[in-house]
Amino acid sequence: MTTSDFIVAIPARYAASRLPGKPLQPIGGEPMVLHVARRALAAGAREVWVATDDVRIADALQDSGVRIAMTSPAHASGTDRLAECARIAGWPDDAIVVNLQGDEPFAPADGITCVARAVAESGAGIATLAMPIDEVETLFDPNAVKVVRAAGGDALYFSRAPVPWPRDAFARDRSMLPPGKWLRHIGIYGYRVAALRAFAALPPGRLEQVEALEQLRALEAGWRIVVALAPSPFPPGVDTPEDLARANHIFMQQRSGIDHG
Repeated sequence: MTTSDFIVAIPARYAASRLPGKPLQPIGGEPMVLHVARRALAAGAREVWVATDDVRIADALQDSGVRIAMTSPAHASGTDRLAECARIAGWPDDAIVVNLQGDEPFAPADGITCVARAVAESGAGIATLAMPIDEVETLFDPNAVKVVRAAGGDALYFSRAPVPWPRDAFARDRSMLPPGKWLRHIGIYGYRVAALRAFAALPPGRLEQVEALEQLRALEAGWRIVVALAPSPFPPGVDTPEDLARANHIFMQQRSGIDHG
């Protein structure tokens, strides 16, 4: 893909129950949202937008090279915030926009490009990423969302439960991951703008409410979501003070590695 093919939009809400003011929390002395914006810029998007509800976040991004959309504080999700950003920005229906979460300061640039390419090449209105699961603890962790794909790469289901369930292997032993291919969902999405707008207009689905997974709204409505394999690992996002401390440690390690050659 060329640099003119996609947009990146970053939803950045100030309030967060586990980490208040999360977008402005410092990593290496700079706001987290600035690190996320730099990742988006490094991916080669033609435009990078931050959709926020707080002027303090907008002020932190001055002279960063990104555009700001001031959006309503009442949005229930980042997807709803991006739909308002699309209206403010005036993106055409066929534009491709990548929804990069504002708590992903180490998102790899090739993963951002990969999800945009998946939309462009698949014909689906929505695309996302997944990575292989290699530890049984991850398969059983409800905070690690699993995805099951069809042979062609489309999502069949997303769940917090261990799916698919290896019946015979787990009847014998649940302490080891049996041979097979289990996938962990990576929470980055690419959309055609028309699909983004239509998705935000759908009412919450039954499965979405059961699993607390917004993407199930699209599957329950019969939409395609294509799932590509992430080309590089996505480090965990930042949700808690402990995550923030870990992110600062990772940043210092990376900077030390750069400084020493």
